[in-house]
Amino acid sequence: MWLTPDEVSLKSALKLWVTEKTNDYFLLQRRRGHGDTGGKITGMLVGALDTVLDSNARMAPFRILLKVPGSQVSWVIASGATAEEVQKHWRWLDQNLLPYMAVFENKQDAASFAQGKVKGLIAEEVLGGQAALEDDPVRFREVLARFTQHFALPPQEKLVAQYTCCCWKGHVPRQGVLYLSANHLAFYSFLLGKEVKLLIPWVEITGLERVSLGLLTDVIRVRTRHRQRDFSMFLDVDEVMTVMGQLADVALRRLLDAGGLELNPTLQQPTSLTKRILEHQALCQYVLSLFGLPRSEGLREVLSCSVWTPHARCHTPGKLYATDNYVAFSSRQEGHCSLLIPLAEVLSIEKAESTSALPNPVIISVKSKRAFQLIELAQRDELLDSLGERLRTLHWRQAVAHGQSQRKKSLVHDDCHKQTKERLWEDHFAEFGRGVHMFRTDKIRKLVSMGIPECLRGELWLTFSDACSSLAGNPDYYADMVEQSLGQASIATEEIERDLHRSLPEHTAFQNETGIAALRRVLTAYAHRNPNIGYCQSMNILASVLLLYTREEEAFWLLVTVCERMLPDYFNRRVIGAQVDQSVFEELIQERLPHIADHITDLSPLASVSLSWFLTLFLSVLPFHSAIYVLDCFFYHGIKAIFQLGLAVLDANATELCASTDDGQALMTLTRYLTVRQLEMMRCRHRIQVLQGHEDTTKENTTEHFISLYWGDVVCPAPVVPRVRSRACPEQYHVDRAQFKSLYQLLAPWHCGPHTDTVAQRTFYLLNEDGDSHVSFTKFAQWIDTLYNGELNEKVRLLYRLHIPPALTETEDHSSVKSPILSTTRPLFVELPNGATSTLLAKLITFFLQQREFVQFCKTFCSMFHGDCSENELFQAIAMVTSLVLQIGEARHKGRTSEAGLNVTQEEGESVQQAASCSGEGSSEAQVEGDWTVSFEQILASLLTEQVLVNFLERPVDLSVKISTAKERQYQERAGLLAFQHKTR
Repeated sequence: MWLTPDEVSLKSALKLWVTEKTNDYFLLQRRRGHGDTGGKITGMLVGALDTVLDSNARMAPFRILLKVPGSQVSWVIASGATAEEVQKHWRWLDQNLLPYMAVFENKQDAASFAQGKVKGLIAEEVLGGQAALEDDPVRFREVLARFTQHFALPPQEKLVAQYTCCCWKGHVPRQGVLYLSANHLAFYSFLLGKEVKLLIPWVEITGLERVSLGLLTDVIRVRTRHRQRDFSMFLDVDEVMTVMGQLADVALRRLLDAGGLELNPTLQQPTSLTKRILEHQALCQYVLSLFGLPRSEGLREVLSCSVWTPHARCHTPGKLYATDNYVAFSSRQEGHCSLLIPLAEVLSIEKAESTSALPNPVIISVKSKRAFQLIELAQRDELLDSLGERLRTLHWRQAVAHGQSQRKKSLVHDDCHKQTKERLWEDHFAEFGRGVHMFRTDKIRKLVSMGIPECLRGELWLTFSDACSSLAGNPDYYADMVEQSLGQASIATEEIERDLHRSLPEHTAFQNETGIAALRRVLTAYAHRNPNIGYCQSMNILASVLLLYTREEEAFWLLVTVCERMLPDYFNRRVIGAQVDQSVFEELIQERLPHIADHITDLSPLASVSLSWFLTLFLSVLPFHSAIYVLDCFFYHGIKAIFQLGLAVLDANATELCASTDDGQALMTLTRYLTVRQLEMMRCRHRIQVLQGHEDTTKENTTEHFISLYWGDVVCPAPVVPRVRSRACPEQYHVDRAQFKSLYQLLAPWHCGPHTDTVAQRTFYLLNEDGDSHVSFTKFAQWIDTLYNGELNEKVRLLYRLHIPPALTETEDHSSVKSPILSTTRPLFVELPNGATSTLLAKLITFFLQQREFVQFCKTFCSMFHGDCSENELFQAIAMVTSLVLQIGEARHKGRTSEAGLNVTQEEGESVQQAASCSGEGSSEAQVEGDWTVSFEQILASLLTEQVLVNFLERPVDLSVKISTAKERQYQERAGLLAFQHKTR
């Protein structure tokens, strides 16, 4: 890889590097100790020094230096992980650059020319690669090169971010680098000759959480279905947690993008993901949730400023957020003061004269003859240009559209009398403004908690939710939806008709056809507008309450706002949003109400009961007069109000709450419990668990579908017989040994020639854990998944386990196969001199094999290579691996004493334990023999030294083609058998 020229002292560099090639201007060097197969102390010390000096990754073992003849200063211009890579760069320099450098009389000018050329090559690579989108493309290119070198993922795998951290295994930390890509979480560490690699797909992660481990308080725990990993020592743990949560969420949304579960178009393509885009999306989601804006809104500008607040007679500092159709302001303290101005209400945006008291002021005038003053806008001109362009476009659309409809009175309430609450609201309007762009402060929160007067309720619901902007911007939309949905029959319309008379049967407004017809039109129009949602139970109750305080068209747009903006992903066939919030609610109970959590150990039933609270906004569980107060708070606070009330219901007495004459006041004590930012972060974490649950369900359904596709319509020579027929589930399907061998030959990605029956038999014994001579379909599917989709170390471990009990038996005679047993001459643990048992060795199934059995392990590999296009290279590679492993075994045997079997000293036991703890993924399954000892990790490491073996094991194989071929082969065999039977009759 070409590197930005970096100056280095040639004199000091010679101590750690060995020069292999040189000419007038360039040196090709190898890192001292690299390539030593005897485990020399030099290589280990240099490797440890590299780790200390370069915390990002292991230093590349080859490099090229640019030098000036006669000078002790040189520049590193290229590096390589292999000799072939760096030789390619050397040849390019020799053929394309060195001849031109010879014409320079001044040697320093020649070196400067070479540096400029190398920088040009780097610029070309940056423009054509992933690094072009990054803030620091040159540095990111080098990080990406290390990531690609370590994990050998496809070129299109987009690296998003990298962080220095520690990964913990037990009580042992490993310093290294955490790479976060579009599809994987990866960790790399290299210390004292031990290389650790972790590669976890985002779609396999079931949970992300921050935990405390002793003195370490900021530890990120990553859980998968099989294990968990702890990472710590981050510079900014909040940033890492946010990025990890976003990437896992995006990956799972892409995987399950159906049934109303939406994904922002910016995140659809994994190759376009960058850290900057993720940060922008997180901020955008926060702003949309804070102000209750449509999810289609795009965040354009974020600026610091101060807004003149007449009620406080001062300028309030905060943030200005400009979206496609809104200008919003929030004070530094969330909820203290906020302002929302739809661009549709704006008449003009003007720049005023700047003074020392009012720096960079901007005046925004709205249709209600009010004006808002903003000051301290650092990028005032850019903001005015952007807002002016959007405002002109919006005014042009309004001129083309039909005239706005005048607001009518509600369906039921034709007259309202002034009361105390009304006077308070009128006073508030006079001081803080009226409409969407009123100032929202602590005072309005108190007024909402007291309950909105009925004559103002419809207006304020439309204002707080900003449904009035949708209403004003789409004057004929509802009428068109009603007209288009007339006479259409569907499942949604049938469900609507069934629920019409069950909405609010006790209310007089729905005891006649007028109210029922209005409710029918609103629900049917929405089902026609959004067929992905259609109609869901609880929508009828919500719509009927909305109709009591608003006109039909207004109730329709309020329903649209609730279903599509305020409760995202709630009303779809998976109910993802509601399930996510149930998980969040369960965590809030544990955090905020510990006395309840301690008393009720399992909170999941309680969370399930509360599902109706969230889906119906308490309308189905509270008396009507109480539920209306809940809606008042919901339209102002959003989903936060439902969380707060849920906690209040559990913390207080539900009966007293329902009997209270001022139910909204119960929320006042909890309004500061939660913030929108906190809820959004919790939702992101819990959405991962919910989506993983749906992924598990999808896998189960896919398994059943696989059964029906493969065995349902094909008569196999050895048919798979379900042992239990009461229910159709994967666990019912089992195969015996003969059937498994038949399927192994049809579906295994590698054929082993004459050795196939032996490998199939051992695999059968390995999967037959309960010893009932049958393998379930689930185990069979997991085995297939490992062979076709597993990581390299998982495939090697599977092959390794075929050569130890229970896969390895006392006999491999096909005619009379005995049950898997262990040799009585092989101990299962190691005795230490003090009488203690090495827990590590006992726990990790340390079997002692003879050398001939390790040779059998290699023989299995060799049998897989027959007929491969790289057969000769593969045979040579496995021969090198076999020689290397035997040498390792001999080296570990030195110093070991033997007394009537195998006795291990305490120092040797600790050595084995240390080797296991420094290994990579998985358990430390070791092969031990009286003459030599070798661990599974050392076998794996030896295999990784031969790239041709790695390529062979990671070569993708199309399972669908295998299945199609297998079905065709079985059909031909069955047809031939039937033809033969027909002839013999």
